[in-house]
This record gives sequence, C-alpha cells and structure tokens, in this order.
Amino acid sequence: MSSKRLSSLVHGIIGETHNIDPKELACTVLKSLPAVLLGTLLNILDGVSYGMIIFPASGVFAGLGGMGVSMFFVSTVVAQLVYCLGGSRFVGANGSMMIEVVPFFHILASTIARDIGDSYPKEIIATTIAAFALSSVLTGLSFFLLGYLRLGVLIGFFPRHILVGCIGGVGVFLILTGLTVSTRLPSDALDPPTLETLRYFILNSHALAQWVPPLVLAVLLRFITMRWKHQLVFPVYFMIVPVVFYVVVAAAGLDLGALRKDGWLFDMAEGTGGREDRWYGFYSYLADLGLIRFTPLWTTLPIQFALHVLFFNILHPPLNVPALSVSLDVDIDTNKELLGHGYSNLLAGFLGTVPNYLVYVNTLMFYRVGGGTRIASFLLVVATSILLVIGTGPIAYIPVMVVSALILVLGIDLVKEALWDTRHRVSRMEYITIVSIMVTMTAWDFVIGVLFGIVVSCFFFVVQNSQRRSIRACYTGESAISTVRRPAAHRAYIREVSKQTRVLRLQGFLFFGTIAHVEETLRNIVEDATWQRNPVRFVVVDLSLVVGVDMSAAEAFVRVQRLLDAKGVVLVFCGVTADSLCGKALSSVGILQEPSVEVFETLNDAMEWTENAYLRAWFRAQKSWTTPITLPGRRDTSLSFDETLTGSPRQMQLRDVGERTIAGEFLDKDSENSSEPYNTLLNAFSSYHDVDQNTFNQIAPYFERFTFPDGFVLWENNDTPDGLYIIESGILRASYKFAEHSPIIEESMVSGTLAGELSALSGMPRNARVVVEQQAVLWKLSLENMRRLEAEHPHLAQIFVQLVLKAAKVDTDILLAALATR
Repeated sequence: MSSKRLSSLVHGIIGETHNIDPKELACTVLKSLPAVLLGTLLNILDGVSYGMIIFPASGVFAGLGGMGVSMFFVSTVVAQLVYCLGGSRFVGANGSMMIEVVPFFHILASTIARDIGDSYPKEIIATTIAAFALSSVLTGLSFFLLGYLRLGVLIGFFPRHILVGCIGGVGVFLILTGLTVSTRLPSDALDPPTLETLRYFILNSHALAQWVPPLVLAVLLRFITMRWKHQLVFPVYFMIVPVVFYVVVAAAGLDLGALRKDGWLFDMAEGTGGREDRWYGFYSYLADLGLIRFTPLWTTLPIQFALHVLFFNILHPPLNVPALSVSLDVDIDTNKELLGHGYSNLLAGFLGTVPNYLVYVNTLMFYRVGGGTRIASFLLVVATSILLVIGTGPIAYIPVMVVSALILVLGIDLVKEALWDTRHRVSRMEYITIVSIMVTMTAWDFVIGVLFGIVVSCFFFVVQNSQRRSIRACYTGESAISTVRRPAAHRAYIREVSKQTRVLRLQGFLFFGTIAHVEETLRNIVEDATWQRNPVRFVVVDLSLVVGVDMSAAEAFVRVQRLLDAKGVVLVFCGVTADSLCGKALSSVGILQEPSVEVFETLNDAMEWTENAYLRAWFRAQKSWTTPITLPGRRDTSLSFDETLTGSPRQMQLRDVGERTIAGEFLDKDSENSSEPYNTLLNAFSSYHDVDQNTFNQIAPYFERFTFPDGFVLWENNDTPDGLYIIESGILRASYKFAEHSPIIEESMVSGTLAGELSALSGMPRNARVVVEQQAVLWKLSLENMRRLEAEHPHLAQIFVQLVLKAAKVDTDILLAALATR
C-alpha cells in the first residue's frame, strides 16, 4: 500500500484533514489503551455468554456454542468497522450482535429443524445459518429504508409498554437459559417449566451446586454495583471469578477433565480438528449451497418480519441512539445513524452472520475511560479481530458459572427494567399488559406473547379511551349567542328563546367506546321529564374538535336523529364539511341527507341560523302589522313554525317572549315621528337609555344618508376612520384578522345597529374589513359633524357618546363570548 493511501486511511480514522503529528498520534493511541482494553473485555464477556447460546443447546445444534461465538465476533467486527469508518456520528461507537433476538433465533432454528427432520443435521445447520444471515439482510434493508426515507422518528410512536413487556419476556428467557446452561440441561428443558424439572432443580444436590453459585454471583454483582457504580466494576468482577475458580481447583487438586465431564467447564472436544472447528467454520456450511433447504428457509419469513426484523431490531436504535446522544452530549441525526446500521447489517448478512447494532452501555463506558476518538474505535476493531482469529479453543477453559452468571445478570436486569423500574411510571393497565406479555412469552411462545401483548394493548386502549370525556361542554343557546350585531330588543328576544337550543360540543375520536355516553346525553334531552321542563327546538352538535367518527358512532347519530325528529327537534351539525373525515363518515350512513338535519362549517354559523329561525317565526306571526326585517346568513331556512305561535309550550314561549321584547319596540314608536333617521336612532339606542323625542330630533340633522350596493367595501383593515354608521336597512359583514395564525372572525350587522363606532370615537385605525353583504342604507356621522355636534351641543354630544359606548360594550361582549367558545 502506498504512503498516500495509508495516510488517507489514517485521516479517515482520525476524522481530520490536517497533517498528522506522529507524537500526537502516539499520545492518542496510549490514551486509548484503557478504553480498548475495557471494550475488548466487554466483547469477550458478551461473546462467551451470548454467542454460546445463539444456537439451541439440544438436538443437532448441540456443541455449536463455539460456532455461535465466532458468528458473534464476526458481526461485532463488522459493526465496529462500519461505525469507525464514518457509519456513526459517535466516534467511539461500540457495535455488537443483537443479544435480545436470541430467543427468536431459537424459534427459527426449531422451526427449520422440525421442517427438515433430524436425519439431515448438516442441512439443518446450513439452513439455520442462512436464516440468521437473511435476518441480517432484512434488518439492514429495514434500517436503510427508514434512514433513507427519514422515517426514524416514527418508530418512537410504537407503544413503549409493549416493547418493555417483550424485553421483560427476553429477560425471563435469559434467566431460564442461564439456569439450563449452568446445569448443562437442554435449552428447552424450561420451555415451559414443568413440575418435574422444577423438582430436579430444587431437590437434586448436584443441580443445586451448579445453578446456585451463578445466581448468587449475579445477585451479588447487582448489590455491589448499587454501592459502587464505577464502570470497571463489572469487567473486573468477572475477571476475578475465574481466577478464584482455578485457585480453588488447584488447591483441591481437582482434575479438569472430571470437572468438564461433570459440567463445570465447557466441553469443546466434539469437533474433529478440521476447518469446521476454526473461527470460519460456519462458512463451510454456507459454501455448499446444496445443503441449504430453501423451502424451510422461506417458511421463516413471517417470523422474521413479525418479530426480530420489524420489532426488536428496528426499535432499538431509534430508542438507544437519542438516549446515547443525551448522555454524551453529541448532536446526531437519527436517520443517518439508521443508514449506518443499515450498512453494517447488510454487510453482516452478506458475510453470513447475525444482526448487530450500536450498544448503548458499552459505548457509554468506552467514552468514559477515554475512548472518544476514532483511533480508539479502530484499535478496538483490531483487538476484536485478533480475538476472532484466535478462535474458540480458550472457551473450553472458561468456567460454566461465569457464562451462566453473565446471562443471569442480563436477565435479571431486563426483568428489573420491565417490572420494578416501571411500577410507578406506567398506568395500571399498562403494567398489567407488561406482566401478561412476560407470562405469555414464558408459558407459551414468544410469537404468541407479542401478539397477545398487542391484543391486550388494543383492548386497554379502547377501555381507557372509552373512559375519557367525549363531551367537552353541554349548554343552552343563550350561552352561545352568535356574533351578529342586532338591535337590543332582538337580542333580548333571542337570549330568552335560545333556551330551546341545546349545544353539545364534542372532542376526540368518536367510536363505539365513546359514543354511548354521547347518545345517552342526546336522548336525555328529549326524555319526558326533561322535555316537560325545558322543551327543545334545536340540538346543535359541534364537531370542530372531533378528529374522526367510526361507523358505530355515525349509526348512533342516525338513531338519535330519528328520536329527535319524532319530537320535532332539528339536529344541526357544525364544525364539519361534506368532504372532511367526519363529514364523509356521517354521509356514509345518510344522516346529512335527512330533511331535519342541517350542516354548518362553524358554531357561529349554526347559532346564527337558529337565531334567524326564531326571529322569522316571530315576524311571520306578526305579519298583519309588522314588515319582516332583513336577516343575515348565507343560507335561508325553510323551517316552518306554526304562524300563530299557539299550541305547544315551545311556540307559546316564542310568543310570550316576543310580546315582552320585540313587540314593545314597535309599540314605543311614535307614528307621528316616523321619519328617518329618527326611527333608526330610536331602534339603535332606545334600549340603552330613556331618551326623549327631542333628543333624537336634535341629533338627526348631523347624519347623512348613503346607499351602498352589494359587495361595496366600506373600509379595509387599518384604514383611517371617517366617521361612524347606523344601519337603516341591509346587512354589513365585518371580517377580523387578529393574528396571522388565527382564523378570520366574521360578524354580521343588521338594521338598527352601529358600525365603525369605536375607531371613530378613538380616532384609531379600523380593525376590520367591512363589506356590504346586502344592499344597505346607512346614516353616517362624519368626524367633521361629530366635532360640530360637540361644539354646538356639548351636553347632547355627551349623551350620544354614552349611548354609542353602551351599544359598543354589548357588541364587544358578545364578540368576546363567541371567541371564548371557539
């Protein structure tokens, strides 16, 4: 290799582009040695403990622990090399095999062995190794696609408690595996635990002597780490244990062969000494494609996709990477980290080994002892490669209790994480889900456990959401008057008769679990006892805060509508459009097409429509002596009340209230003074003050009459005011835009009301855009005439300003109340 290419490689490892100082390089290497030593020791411990159990310990897989260790180290070297060369933003990232997928590897191995048959051991082993490699490829593709499509953040939406339950199930599996490894029983001896097996573990003295010491060592380590939390405690502890073991063996003069036969040391003598016993021995099975049975291999795909490929594998990095970023204070891009994981797993799959990922704990410890450089990461690759080349021969001298204790430590940690650490952090239902997943995984199967957990979570999700309030508020129409500016007498009439309107504001997602309470509430409105006390004309259902409606909820509205229609009650939906999700759901059951159902985009539009209906009912009943007024609203109503307003309690209430409010307005008018603008001034201000006829007659000459066509813009927002207007006839519509992110608020103004009064009195810019909606006749008091009135009749001007402020105060209160109910 040329010096230029070597320099380029070193530059890539260091991550710098300036000239390399040999002294600085040597200093960095020396500082990295403690971290490299720690990382190598952690890889040895993980490889021996988890690599040994990649394959089941029974049947044709017996004696393949060394091959599992080799596959572990190959996958670890691949991951470490990819991260070192830029696959991770963490310069000291430690990669390793995914140890949580070991239970699922056993499922794959058992499935393949059952499909092929024990008569073909080489074919079973070759197909199983191919299945492991295929899982790496699928995992790599999953990571790569998630990173390439920038979907890494979406993984965080997977229910955390289901993952915790599965982690707890893996912890139980590891504890049971640690017990079977320590007693040298088949790996499925405790799958599930039986009474006979438990009796053997408890009553057999030899078995007790084999599994109790590893369990004590594992528990003792946890007590030690509770007191001393230094990162070197764990590796030093497991370096001391084998030393103590061999000291005892030497002191007692025990024979290693006898210890190996009794299960205290691993028996690695099953091999023939050929290439199958070397670190690359598993390639001898992959080299002969004829040994791989592809039909059983394809049958494992559902397990691959449903479990470790699309569950543990793709969920771990999106959870571990952000946590490590916080712990190390390193800014990272989760999607780029997923791409790095994709490359490492694809490479591992093509090399015929198992999936891998970035290990949170190992990386954190590696950083804390000085491994925060790519040089340290590269040296760890070299050290791990040396371990790989040395082979699995030294495993025969490792005490079984060391490996068992390592497995039990991780198992206890995972069970503790699932059961103890979450006891005050999750709800009762979530905790029950975690426990049920662990029990199901242990008693039956990991696949069944995961599926059971998903089903239980869905059930509890329905139960929890059914207990949430779908009804945000329920009140009468008098609490939700529309923003239409009306004469005071009309408002008084509407405020009283709107007690016949019920407003039901809903929220969340309406489905079969939440609609029952909504249906019951709507039914209670027209029950006999309630109906006699408070008869109802309109029921307004506000869906503006509803995100969706399922078929069960939509059909419930159909049942309610039939009941309301039988009582002569109109059902009004608002906050929904025909092409929205809620609108489509309601249209699918035909409720929006019913003649006694109305639909509006906003609550204000719905309330404006009901108020117009009440006013039309009154004016139609009084048509013999009153001319109907022009009402606002972009939709007329075909709703017909009995024109006599007699008979039912609802109609009699409209008549009684109208006679006390609107009728008094017309009776108070002096027929001899019916000229304009006297009538308009009287209509606008008579409800706010006892003003004699002479007062209005003196004010009237200061007003000028204007007629404006439909669509004419009186003023724009921020225009300079030129005066105030009183509406004789027609309709104006004001549009308010309070902020860029807020919706436009619209306010209608009908005859007998004011427009532009506050900006005219204050002299400040207009705060709305006002357009003539229907041809209007307006009486304008210009700023010049207002100043002239103040100069010529100060007392009269003061009375007029007070009247204007009273009317403006009422209009502003109603507008604020409408905004508060949004």
